[in-house]
Amino acid sequence: MDEEKYAFEQTFSFNALRTKTFSFLQDKDTLARLMKWSMLGRISAQSFSFDHSFSPYSSEKFALCFFRDPEVLSSLRKMDAGVWVPLDKPMVSVSVEPTPCTKVSMELFDPIYSCGILRPTGHVVKCFHDVYPDSDELRQMLQDEESEHYYVVGREERGEFLFSLFKHLCLGGELCQYEDTIDPYISTTKQIYKDLISVQKDPETKKIGVVSKVLKVCVFDESGRCFPGVREEEQTFAYLIVDPYRRHVTLFCHFYGVGNFTV
Repeated sequence: MDEEKYAFEQTFSFNALRTKTFSFLQDKDTLARLMKWSMLGRISAQSFSFDHSFSPYSSEKFALCFFRDPEVLSSLRKMDAGVWVPLDKPMVSVSVEPTPCTKVSMELFDPIYSCGILRPTGHVVKCFHDVYPDSDELRQMLQDEESEHYYVVGREERGEFLFSLFKHLCLGGELCQYEDTIDPYISTTKQIYKDLISVQKDPETKKIGVVSKVLKVCVFDESGRCFPGVREEEQTFAYLIVDPYRRHVTLFCHFYGVGNFTV
């Protein structure tokens, strides 16, 4: 009971880690892909340190403290009619959805290579029917539960942050130019995942394991939903990625729309 009371009373404060950089936001090839996928200028990552121990049971309190913190608010923006505007109303509540994050390799995607979604060359098989004239088997597998390939990646694996990240990149922004082969999606997913996630070797088993805790978040002010977007949209998302050992948290988000046309 004392622990629950402590969790309720616990507050967190945050400081921006201004020197923290992410390779996916600096690498020219990655930026060119994000531009092609209409995500450039709309996808971002910002890191902060925090001052108290994080536990999963305090996730909601942690997230609310984060989005109410003056240091965080001074750097946060939302997209309104294609323009970045500050979050200027008090945050009332936050919705937190813990997202499993356990993968330390890309093996999760192995089934995609041998089920008919791809040709032996790695090219994505196009759909040639009236319902989805401009689609392909990869996007069908990601979005359509009626697709024969939907569960080629198992239900549990589909819930993993690694899979969600891959899906977000494959679906892209409003003017996304889709790839003909799977490689750019896989390599960019791997790069961003490694950028965002912290791992540690278990001293006993010597195995590498993920220590980050991932929270999918949505914030509400007095008018309703305000961040990451006022409307629910699959490709408008925000995740808090917490490293409980270093006491660092990264806000990783994307606002669906038309991305920048120049790197």
